[in-house]
Amino acid sequence: MGMVMDAHVHVGQSLQGFEQSVDGLLGSMDRLAINKAVLCPVRPMDYAYPPQNEFVAQTVDRHRDRFEGLGRVDPRRPDCEEESERCLSDLGLRGLYLHPWEDAFCVADPMVDRVMNICGRYRAPVVVATGYPWVSEAPQVAELARRFPNVPIIMTNGGQINISGLGQRDAWLALEQHPNIFITTAGVYREDFLEEVMTRISPRRVLFGSLSPLYDQDYEVHRVRWAHVPERMKEAVLGGNTHELFRVSREEA
Repeated sequence: MGMVMDAHVHVGQSLQGFEQSVDGLLGSMDRLAINKAVLCPVRPMDYAYPPQNEFVAQTVDRHRDRFEGLGRVDPRRPDCEEESERCLSDLGLRGLYLHPWEDAFCVADPMVDRVMNICGRYRAPVVVATGYPWVSEAPQVAELARRFPNVPIIMTNGGQINISGLGQRDAWLALEQHPNIFITTAGVYREDFLEEVMTRISPRRVLFGSLSPLYDQDYEVHRVRWAHVPERMKEAVLGGNTHELFRVSREEA
């Protein structure tokens, strides 16, 4: 098995009631043979993202062989462009993380374009917390992808939290119609959905992401390892896709 890279983990103490230490995460990664992880900032107690972005960048600097990082911005803030630029240039982070539900904006709103334009310049991926009613459902992410076809957009939760019924169909259509959309595996209880995306659309479009500590990293990585797909597809999902997607964004910025 090649490199295993978790595309979505959180460190720090969140206002939403969860927390994870760097040492605790490293211990989990060592136990599960996960080589690297992409760190996402939490929503902090003081609502201020710049210090969280600095914390992630500093953590990456201390553990360059284990972590990469994303910056987090709120598109409603007047300084979102400045902070996006700082994350991708001065702080050396790989991409940006948007959480429409926690930060109360719709991902398809034109105000998000200010952030997306900067990501387009850097060819930096955008991870969108997806599946939340009214603000980040798969068709809304698809509209963002249509406007910015040069920006890789990664939908968390497989594109739909419940991953059933029309929501599952919406996630499928978003992937099918927009080649710049990817999904992470976290919380997708429909194993057959992940396997069908790998085999019928492309294994390159699926990234192992645990969303630790909200989901169990042990369970999430084993769901990919036990998937009923060829080993080459598992290797791509477990790390190859994430490594390629985030590495390209930095080298070509």
